[in-house]
Amino acid sequence: MIVITAPTGNIGRRLLPLLLDSAPARGEELRVIVRDPARLTDAVRERVEVVTGSHGDPEVLDRAFEGADAVFWLVPPDASLTPEDAYRGFTRPAAKALVTHGVGHVVGVSALGRGTPVADRAGLVTASLAMDDLIADTGVAYRALANPSFFENLLEEAESIREKGVFTDAVDADRRAPLVAVADIAAVAACLLLDRTWTGSDSVPVLGPQDLSPNDLARIMTEQLGRPVRYERQPLDELYTTLVGYRLDEAFAQGIVDMKRAKDQGLDAGVARTPDTASPTTFEEWCARTLKPAVLS
Repeated sequence: MIVITAPTGNIGRRLLPLLLDSAPARGEELRVIVRDPARLTDAVRERVEVVTGSHGDPEVLDRAFEGADAVFWLVPPDASLTPEDAYRGFTRPAAKALVTHGVGHVVGVSALGRGTPVADRAGLVTASLAMDDLIADTGVAYRALANPSFFENLLEEAESIREKGVFTDAVDADRRAPLVAVADIAAVAACLLLDRTWTGSDSVPVLGPQDLSPNDLARIMTEQLGRPVRYERQPLDELYTTLVGYRLDEAFAQGIVDMKRAKDQGLDAGVARTPDTASPTTFEEWCARTLKPAVLS
């Protein structure tokens, strides 16, 4: 039995079909925890066991983890909380339930940065790494998917790209760093969940095929969209003010700012890209398949 949290989210909705394609042939059953089962397709609901509720709820977790062999764990960050409460606080009931129900393996969505000089002051990433420690301390076999920023973050900029030809971030325009497509993260998660021969606790970096700077992204988007796109760097104090204006918890907003500052200081540069850590989807491919329809529709 494999339990999938956040099955309708960015990663979960790509992971679930991969598991549905392969799990039954391996004798694996699938169970999902979802707040609103109506967000699952009829075809999916017919093939999985559904536990309705939040995976931050101890009672929901007790139902979901009963008889489970593996769990896909993803925290949906709550911007109304502090980073500590949003990650470790949300995960604490799950850590208890993993032990209570003897779950053997957990694959979690986390971040790059462990072992770098800025890991302890990287805001949301620091909180995510602490969440990994909490899960690992339960004694389960744990793999933390250590991810950089996602290509999909640019979908939040689709309107600005369409209307003004501009996207923003808070890092240096020429700083190259890994970036990844969420579909590639889902593929790695599926492999780990289906082949549970691994033991102990470790990180699994998912780095995309190449490092790219904001200026590289602007050049590729210009080519793929057939219209000029440029990058504008947003000052960190301005970013903080904007986030608080959106009514984010002040500590959570600061956590985002600290994460952005740490990324500009090399947070994502601590792991070498190898055939094992690279993932296949290029930014060009993602732009053509995903960003272009969002911007030009």
